[in-house]
Amino acid sequence: MASSAFNSALTSVRFSELNPPLSPPVIEALKQDGFDFCTPVQAATIPLLCSFKDVAVDAATGSGKTLAFLVPLVEILRRSAESPKPHQIMGIIISPTRELSSQIFHVAHPLISTLPNVKAMLLVGGSEIKADVKKIEEEGVNVLIGTPGRLYDIMERVDVLDFRSLELLILDEADRLLDMGFQRQITSIISQLPKLRRTGLFSATQTEAVEELSKAGLRNPVRVEVKTEFKPQNGLVSSQELAGSRTPLGLHIEYLECEAEKKPSELVNFVSKNMSKKIIIYFMTCACVDYWGLVLPQLNDLKGCSIVPLHGKMKQAAREKALASFITLSSGILLCTDVAARGLDIPGVNWIVQYDPPQDPNVFIHRVGRTARLGRLGSAIVYLLPKEDAYVEFLRIRRVPLQERKCSDRTVDIVPKIRSLAKKDRDVMEKGVKAFVSYMRAYKEHHCTFIFRWKDLEVGKMAMGYGLLQIPSMPEVKHHSLSVEGFTPVEDVDVTTIKYKDKAREKQRQKNMQAKVAKGSINNQERRPQMTRPKADGGTGLMKKKTGRQRRALQTMEDEQELEQEYRLLKKLKRGVIDESEFDKLMGLEGCSEGDAPPASEIKRSGKADNSAPARVGGSNKQKLNRSGGKSVKMKRSEQ
Repeated sequence: MASSAFNSALTSVRFSELNPPLSPPVIEALKQDGFDFCTPVQAATIPLLCSFKDVAVDAATGSGKTLAFLVPLVEILRRSAESPKPHQIMGIIISPTRELSSQIFHVAHPLISTLPNVKAMLLVGGSEIKADVKKIEEEGVNVLIGTPGRLYDIMERVDVLDFRSLELLILDEADRLLDMGFQRQITSIISQLPKLRRTGLFSATQTEAVEELSKAGLRNPVRVEVKTEFKPQNGLVSSQELAGSRTPLGLHIEYLECEAEKKPSELVNFVSKNMSKKIIIYFMTCACVDYWGLVLPQLNDLKGCSIVPLHGKMKQAAREKALASFITLSSGILLCTDVAARGLDIPGVNWIVQYDPPQDPNVFIHRVGRTARLGRLGSAIVYLLPKEDAYVEFLRIRRVPLQERKCSDRTVDIVPKIRSLAKKDRDVMEKGVKAFVSYMRAYKEHHCTFIFRWKDLEVGKMAMGYGLLQIPSMPEVKHHSLSVEGFTPVEDVDVTTIKYKDKAREKQRQKNMQAKVAKGSINNQERRPQMTRPKADGGTGLMKKKTGRQRRALQTMEDEQELEQEYRLLKKLKRGVIDESEFDKLMGLEGCSEGDAPPASEIKRSGKADNSAPARVGGSNKQKLNRSGGKSVKMKRSEQ
């Protein structure tokens, strides 16, 4: 067990001075990318991995962990006696997000290119897996870099891969890999790998789950812990802060406490004063990113500011384009979720704004770590509600010191402007409601429920902060009596008449509304014989016959209702709520002739084969039953 403490971004140790020594091509590749001196985590970790040691690395974000495992990987492959065969896997690097995997792959490319006949491949979701399988089978691969889900799928589908000579397995952001629910995939991947290998676990936050994983996957690992000393600007320092901060040395973190309805105004005021800076703003949910990504560019205070949204529900191509766009900007704003919280090295970020505190307090450190990387200076701010003030002390105990920032007296209220936008564009109104609802439900999932108390939420003030025209009807609000004080509903507008600014969307909305009205009138009509009815002028006129489409719609609806009723009876039979005779009676099967339908006992037995769907009655999808109504049972394909 080893522990190292450093208080600077770089050491005096050059890559060329490490022991065991690195090969000249690797040193030259590092120099070309501007890497001459090691960071503390690199100086401690590279010699260990190159000396056949397993490592568990706990280092502040932005400390250079990526090179700490890429350099040993390349060195180990270079020392191999023979060049690897086309499908011989020598190294695997697993990280939690597509963006981080892509970043690792691009950092690794110049280093791996120094190796003859060694191919690396990026495996992430969002692309056609068949294309990845085909490329591996035809071209071969020796180093796999990707997310656990796609790596797991590839290992299940491709039989030609040979893992017997695997040299190094790296789990980057190991705690996040487990938090995101990848434990099953990771366990499966590790089970297919040889035990005689080197393994590295890298994270800024070592959790209990990571400890358990290290016990299962590492053999007598060396713990490398890199700390930074906190030096507050005001000269006041506590004993806890002297013990070492978990955040980068050059990072200054503030918190701003304000009411929910004032948060957007404070945000716009802050951004408008820092438009020449590069800022990342974190929100709780994807819907919140979509909403503020639509609203903020339309505010006069932020005209001309480059605003880029990024979240996990965007298509992969859009995610890559958004990230690449923000990286190239000299100033601008990235609106994102925690998909961009870990490992990403985005140059020149000046400010990190946490509009919504993260559900997991460990993510706080990763978020703020997108700035003040490798010894540079950076700042961060988190917005808190008055009832969330205990979060400040909670973070201080966890060695994350914060300083207070006061609300500005000159902040202009932008809520009326947001509401004005919602009145003019249905898209703004709908996205605002969706964002509000998603935030409410995500707030329940906070890990620190003793600080973020869901039942103390002031829904009225929050709805004002989202610029809503009305508070949406939510079960959470109705059944938990959450406070709606502070909300002023908009009285002079009927929300049902608000149109989309996009003419094509509005045209489609009108068409959908007409279709719903027509469908409703069809479903409400009674089925009865055609009859004549006297007209107002004394004449007679036949009522129009229903069209074939209308008749089929009615029949389908009746069939589905019958199917649902029969499915409920079948479940009651399987649970023992009713016996077979009652089932036959309720199903109208008592008078069935032989061959028309199986007895209830047979239905019950056949139903056991698939508990998720009703058993098939008879031998086909459409089995006639000898019942009083002579109806047929239609089985939905999705339920079979």
